[in-house]
Amino acid sequence: MEAAIPAFAEHGFRAASTVEIAKVAGISQAYLFRLFPTKADLFVAVCIAARERMLEVFAEAAASRSDDMPALKAMGEAYRELLGSDRNLLLVQLQSQVVSGEPKITAATQRTFHDLHALVAERSGATDEELQAWFAQGMLMNVMAAIGALDLNEPWACSLCEAGSAA
Repeated sequence: MEAAIPAFAEHGFRAASTVEIAKVAGISQAYLFRLFPTKADLFVAVCIAARERMLEVFAEAAASRSDDMPALKAMGEAYRELLGSDRNLLLVQLQSQVVSGEPKITAATQRTFHDLHALVAERSGATDEELQAWFAQGMLMNVMAAIGALDLNEPWACSLCEAGSAA
């Protein structure tokens, strides 16, 4: 699966080649399909790995925050750091959100938002309105990271990145 993450991140579900993924993994394509019966199954496994990583990062941030830092802020800062350190995780998220017509992938993406919402709500005690704003700011951070604007020193980028990190 490690070989699939960068392939799907860079090329997306439809354009990523299972032949190339198998080659990078050092296995045959036939064996790849024994492990993951369909390309969608492999992509879902990649999405699950990304979800588990985000859940781990959020849980750790909420647990290790100082008493004077709100849980939402701690999780938001941890997410921004994650976006800066793991571009493939970011791109896999974005790729999973644009795939249509693949019920398994849609279900996995919905499950990601379900699980993230449940964890963030439970760890923060935030209201629905606060959660909506926090997740919206997270999506803004995704876009800013995807276009390479998190660390730009330009007024528009600073303004939008500050808005996103205020979560």
